[in-house]
Amino acid sequence: MRAVVSEQFRLFQGRLFIQITLNEGRGVDLKKSLYKNIADSLHNQLDIRREDVLISLVEVKKENWSFGNGIAQYA
Repeated sequence: MRAVVSEQFRLFQGRLFIQITLNEGRGVDLKKSLYKNIADSLHNQLDIRREDVLISLVEVKKENWSFGNGIAQYA
């Protein structure tokens, strides 16, 4: 899923909170795959417990993005 534009990571009481902002429109199966891949990668590479990885996707319409110069590039 390469359309991820903004990621926020936060640790709180041993848990990792990840919020990803992206364009709307992806299916449930793709989202489930993303959640699993993130949790597995963090576990395998950093030894973070999978159950401590909490992920939130924030889906927005394309016209709600501006990548500079005050222009809504997708609108």
